[in-house]
Amino acid sequence: MHDELRTALAGLLDGLPPKQAAQAVERLIANYRGRTPTDAPVLRDRGDVAAYAAYRMPATFEAVRAALAAFAARVPDWSPVTHVDVGGGTGAATWATAATWDGPRSTVLDWAQPALDLGRELAAGILPDVTWRRQALGEGLVVDDDTDLVTVSYVLGELRPEDRRAVVSAAAAARAVVLIEPGTPEGYLRIREAREQLVAAGLRIVAPCPHGAACPIVPGEDWCHFSARVSRSSLHRQVKGGSLAYEDEKFSYVAATRLPAGPAGARIVRKPQIRKGQVLLDLCTADEALRRETVTKRHGAAYREARDAAWGDAWPH
Repeated sequence: MHDELRTALAGLLDGLPPKQAAQAVERLIANYRGRTPTDAPVLRDRGDVAAYAAYRMPATFEAVRAALAAFAARVPDWSPVTHVDVGGGTGAATWATAATWDGPRSTVLDWAQPALDLGRELAAGILPDVTWRRQALGEGLVVDDDTDLVTVSYVLGELRPEDRRAVVSAAAAARAVVLIEPGTPEGYLRIREAREQLVAAGLRIVAPCPHGAACPIVPGEDWCHFSARVSRSSLHRQVKGGSLAYEDEKFSYVAATRLPAGPAGARIVRKPQIRKGQVLLDLCTADEALRRETVTKRHGAAYREARDAAWGDAWPH
């Protein structure tokens, strides 16, 4: 699915002057970082949408796919039949959903018609069972309570606080909700607020948190976020410079459900530190605390598992 998305994106910027593409990307980056909450669509025209899709879709896809994989691990015998992608734009989260489960029927809701049009174009012949529908994001948004899965990715930061709450409230009607935001302190705070709203609505938190109680992180001192590796496109290199063939997309997320599922026993919340004969793991644990665990060779299988563990993995020991 990743390769198919890359192929669909190839050549998207043909005919768009490189300077115009770069300027559009730089403006969109400011919005993506959550600096300018708005009551109007961020993607204004075909040029904006093309720049956004080429620059941001691969990163959004990888972040959402990582969050969905963490959720899917908690419900291994379940797969969604119906999926609503709120604020889905060009459909990155819908591509990630199709890469995680076979055959969900997706509906992408967004208030930017140019984004929906381009998303439909990119998905044509590859994601056939998708409906693209224009919809205001905020008060008045309704999600049917027979919806299996709702995704809301990189959207909350674009919204005014009252619209943000309305979107999360609507999403909470579904059987499962996965929310993803940029892995910045501000993105984390939006996820934290939405997490509290989902718990109040009666959903169970199953990822990344190993519990549904208050987050143990002190705001302003740290933030919960994870990382997904993304191959860099020529537009990435044009806008950002640098020579690496990849970059790491930082994201914050929460997954909640009404299904009979529980969270992991603990979650690795920082990149494991591998030392001689030991691995240091920073964990968020089921007893609602953050702690560092040292796993040494004398732990046998757990040590071997720790050496292969990655930031964001569940830790069962």
